[in-house]
Amino acid sequence: MDGSPRRAPLLLGTVGAALVAAGPVMLWRGRSARREIRAELAAQKIAFPERGLPVELARHAGQPLETGPQAHAYAEFIRGNVAHATNGRSYAEITAELHAAGGDDEKLTELRQTAFMGQSLRASLLSAYQAWQLTTLVTGLGAALTGLGAALLATADALTEHPARLP
Repeated sequence: MDGSPRRAPLLLGTVGAALVAAGPVMLWRGRSARREIRAELAAQKIAFPERGLPVELARHAGQPLETGPQAHAYAEFIRGNVAHATNGRSYAEITAELHAAGGDDEKLTELRQTAFMGQSLRASLLSAYQAWQLTTLVTGLGAALTGLGAALLATADALTEHPARLP
């Protein structure tokens, strides 16, 4: 006999203990990262306007921007405003027009600045939304690892108490 049945509980217990240790760390990091995102968004003091929102964003009217999903919604609001202001043109397209005009067109220069600021703010808000999504993933994985680790520890304990049941 090679001793494999006796090693199984040890292996399961070791892996279980590692997961039970790692899971809560992931839960803690996910929650602390989410608090940090909330604090950073709140510090910007961005609020949805009371009026003038598209129908799909109307439920956010007057709300302060504090969460990842709200950051995503506000980024879509900005996308619409920038598209309206630029007639659907991007910063790169406006820059190309400005260069084609010799670089001296004041209206295109201002429009390029508007597109740049809008697209930059939108990108920043989308980054906050993506970070929010990652905190959800990390927290969920932390909970799953904790549960899996506990199950492995229980299995190792059961196998240790009843070694005769092993094949």
